[in-house]
Amino acid sequence: MNEAETRAELIDPALKEAGWGVVDGSRVRREVIAPGRLIGGGRRGKQDIADYVLMYRGQKLAVIEAKKRTSPDTEGLGQAKRYAERLQARFAFSTNGVGIYRVDMHTGEEGYAKAFPSPDALWHEAFAERNLWRERFGAVPFEDKGGFWQARYYQHNAINKALEAIAEGRDRILLTLATGTGKTAIAFQIAWKLFHARWSLAARASGEPGRQPRILFLADRNILANQAFNDFSAFPDDALVRIDPETIRKKGRVPKNGSIFFTIFQTFMTGRNAEGNPQYNFYDYPADFFDFIIIDECHRGGANDESNWRQIMEHFSPAVQLGLTATPKRTHNTDTYAYFGDPVYIYSLKEGINDGYLTPFKVRQIATTLDDYVFTSDDQVIEGEIEEGRRYTEEDFNRVIEIREREQYRVKLFMESIDPREKTLVFCATQEHALAVRDLINQMKTIKDPHYCERVTANDGAEGERWLRAFQDNEKTIPTILTTSQKLSTGVDARNVRHIVLMRPVNSMIEFKQIIGRGTRLFDGKDYFTIHDFVKAYEHFNDEEWDGEPLAPDPCPRCGNVPCTCVIEPPRPCEVCGQSPCVCPKEPPEECPVCGESPCVCDKQRKVKVKLADGKERTLQHMSATTFWSPDGKPISAAEFVQRLFGDLPELFKNEDELRQLWSRPDTRKALLNGLEEKGYGVEQLREIGKMIEAENSDLYDVLAYIAYAQPPVTRAERVESHKELIFSRYDYRQKEFLEFVLNHYIERGVGELDTDKLPVLIELKYYSVGDAIAELGNVSNIRQVFVEFQSYLYEP
Repeated sequence: MNEAETRAELIDPALKEAGWGVVDGSRVRREVIAPGRLIGGGRRGKQDIADYVLMYRGQKLAVIEAKKRTSPDTEGLGQAKRYAERLQARFAFSTNGVGIYRVDMHTGEEGYAKAFPSPDALWHEAFAERNLWRERFGAVPFEDKGGFWQARYYQHNAINKALEAIAEGRDRILLTLATGTGKTAIAFQIAWKLFHARWSLAARASGEPGRQPRILFLADRNILANQAFNDFSAFPDDALVRIDPETIRKKGRVPKNGSIFFTIFQTFMTGRNAEGNPQYNFYDYPADFFDFIIIDECHRGGANDESNWRQIMEHFSPAVQLGLTATPKRTHNTDTYAYFGDPVYIYSLKEGINDGYLTPFKVRQIATTLDDYVFTSDDQVIEGEIEEGRRYTEEDFNRVIEIREREQYRVKLFMESIDPREKTLVFCATQEHALAVRDLINQMKTIKDPHYCERVTANDGAEGERWLRAFQDNEKTIPTILTTSQKLSTGVDARNVRHIVLMRPVNSMIEFKQIIGRGTRLFDGKDYFTIHDFVKAYEHFNDEEWDGEPLAPDPCPRCGNVPCTCVIEPPRPCEVCGQSPCVCPKEPPEECPVCGESPCVCDKQRKVKVKLADGKERTLQHMSATTFWSPDGKPISAAEFVQRLFGDLPELFKNEDELRQLWSRPDTRKALLNGLEEKGYGVEQLREIGKMIEAENSDLYDVLAYIAYAQPPVTRAERVESHKELIFSRYDYRQKEFLEFVLNHYIERGVGELDTDKLPVLIELKYYSVGDAIAELGNVSNIRQVFVEFQSYLYEP
């Protein structure tokens, strides 16, 4: 029996007899764990597929790896354990249809089993201590939205881990998942199960289902709250409530009738009481009004005890609170992790890319001669006061000093390197800078539409939101480019973003990961996206904890527990105004020492604008380097790539003569390229190296010869011109006419035009039909011989 026959004739009947039912039923199924990493050309790496996953009461209890009858029964044990770890299944089985070998992934106990256990027996082994809420949550199936949604393995893990924490009585829960992995979908399914299991704080206390819970989804931007409101549309209409200032103003109170509420921090942190005095809106809800609160992008708050985020959370301290974040623990978000405790589940950017659920990226590092600037007397100060002798750096540009030629040159560089039809996000220093860059892009664009590039910042209000919605619509191509400063670093669910341009410093690892997340979403035909880095943001890759595990949170200084188990007291009323938190007028800013006004109204604080002396703009130069994401989770710089390639080339050819011989024939050239690709050196990467050595218009042969033997590259046009006489001396005029056509294609498009697979296409382009080509050049075998043979002359030394 082969493996398929072994499964059908031995394993499937054994599982059915044990009470698991049929394969692809509700209890046992074959599961694609990961579709495989995107490797280019629409291709993916190897899929991870579990032969059998045993499910019961919403839990994945076991993985079975099957091998053919003649294989050892433990042949598949390594795979079974690896898949069980990823699916977080308790048991791993390996079988050849006769012997059944079992491993308990928690205790490490392993050995042979006489038969597959029944669902109830396996459940009781996995969960010896009964938990009624676990069983009630498991009895509620996922909402599959009409068959269009199925939980990915990590989403299933995250949902189960959060629900398990709720069932165990935890009050603070954290999920850390990379941007683009579906955190809102996970939040929806958790809310769905809580809603239909009729879990609430009162029900948790009594142990019996009661009323449906009141759940709050709290975000920091309207676009995130609106997206969540739409994603939760499977709930009954009367269950969904959008809390916004306009609704509160019209009704004169906050809405309380409903089950699933959506709002943003800013709405909760505004409002007035019946007497017209300032009072935050969230105080209009009793502290125990909400049973469950989902805090989206929770790392954005919690910097200190007075933050908006913390005030709201402390007011609603009785509620179970679930934090969602894309960022592992860093210096800037330690309070978030201290508040929630360790994440119950983590799914990293690296895992998402390697599994094939996120898009890989490469980084194009760009440095220019004006990355910093010192004023010289031949430059003209248009506005403001320059500090002579000061070296202005990236942090200063477009905040304290502006040089239009510098921005113009940078825009020109990235505009020349991108496909103008591909969607692009440009991150600028300020809103004003985003406006200037938008104008420069539209001045240089080759596409005529006046809305080709638009700015989306806080100042653009509803108009900016309209352009953002159009940009997110994958059916629309305009606007193609958006410029922004801070606004689009989170909350932009645009799957077809192909380019991210960094024209401002990114000082925070958290923000860097958020910005990268704008491009990681999958889209048909999108094998990778590119980050154009003018500001050395790539240095974040040197962080030892890049995409690593979060650091352990520090114990609470009061109770010593992790997470904190202290009773959180509401802030005390202010002794002056009596409000909690205080709404006393803040201290006015200090008077300006120049004009005496507060705030300053004099011209002395204006940004410096400089026009470069004649000639400097024309001498601006740049250099770029491309970084590719490697399977081990680290980027490979161009220099490292070249060093590795140099070291590996001797395994593929011994000397320059052998390289030339291999390259001179289509079949051996193709084998060499395949060998390079297997070692991680694809054609696209070699082309990028060609750009680095100013061999963009050269043959890939020249790139390899340059790296291996320091041979200076020549352009394809120069190669053809220097060898044309030799080539044409071997053929008659009809063959020369055909080869002239082929060589022109080679010059224009590269060595790929010399593949034998291209021959039928070239014939059709030149002669319209094979019959016409045969009439001119002889039979097909003769045409092929000429096509293959002339290439040896093209690469003569």
